[in-house]
Amino acid sequence: MKEVNIYRPELDYSANESYKSLRTNLLFCGEEKKVIAVTSCTPNEGKSTVSLNLALSLADSGKKVLMIDADLRKSVLVGRTEVDGEVKGLSHLLSHQETIENVIYSTNIPRFHIIYAGKVPPNPAELLGGEYFKRVLTAVKKVYDYVIVDTPPLGSVIDSAVIADECDGSIMVMESGAISYRFAQEVKEQLSKCNCPILGVILNKVDMGKQGHYGHYYGKYGKYYGKYYGKYGKENEKTQ
Repeated sequence: MKEVNIYRPELDYSANESYKSLRTNLLFCGEEKKVIAVTSCTPNEGKSTVSLNLALSLADSGKKVLMIDADLRKSVLVGRTEVDGEVKGLSHLLSHQETIENVIYSTNIPRFHIIYAGKVPPNPAELLGGEYFKRVLTAVKKVYDYVIVDTPPLGSVIDSAVIADECDGSIMVMESGAISYRFAQEVKEQLSKCNCPILGVILNKVDMGKQGHYGHYYGKYGKYYGKYYGKYGKENEKTQ
C-alpha cells in the first residue's frame, strides 16, 4: 500500500472544537451509521474540506477511517496531499482497470486511508450507480469503522444522490449567506428521496465577527476560513 502525506491545516481552538462536536454527533448516530456521504448545494461551499477534517477528527479519536473521493468530475483532494507518480483512484477501480488494493493509499495520519477520485471518466453517474460500487462499499465497510464519501454538489449533478442511495447516512454542507432557502429545500428534498437518512446540515464559512459577544470571542474562526478559502471566497464575492 502506497503512503501519501496530508497537508493538514492548523485549526484554531473554535474550529477544532467544532469538528470535535461534529464527530461526537456522528458517533451518537449509532454504530450502524458507518458509510457517510457528504454533499452540498453548489461548488465551493467547503464540502471537501469538511469531509477531510471530519475524517481526520474521527481518526484522531482512534477510529479506522477511509475517505473516498467520489467527486469524479472535479476532485480537489489530490491538491491537498503529497503523492508521487500517477494517482490511481475510484474511476480506475470502478472501470476494472485496478484492484481495490492498488487504489487505497495509507497516509502520514495513523488509521487514516484514502481512495482518490482518479482520472475523470466519460460516464461518472453510470460508474457510481453500478453494482460494483455497491460491492466496494460493502467490502470497505467490513474493514473500517467509518467511510467518509466526498460527493459532488447535489444541486449541480445527480451523482451525489446515486452515491447516497448506497450509504448509511448523509450530511449537507451549506455556505452561510450563499444559498437561498428555496434552493436548499429543493436539494434537501432531492436527497430525502434516496434510501439514506439525512443526519444533519453543517453551516460553513460563517462570519463570526458579526455574532456579537461570541463573534468577538471566536473571531479567529471567521478569519481562518476567510484566509483558507482564498480564491474561492473572492469568486463567491464576484457572483453575489
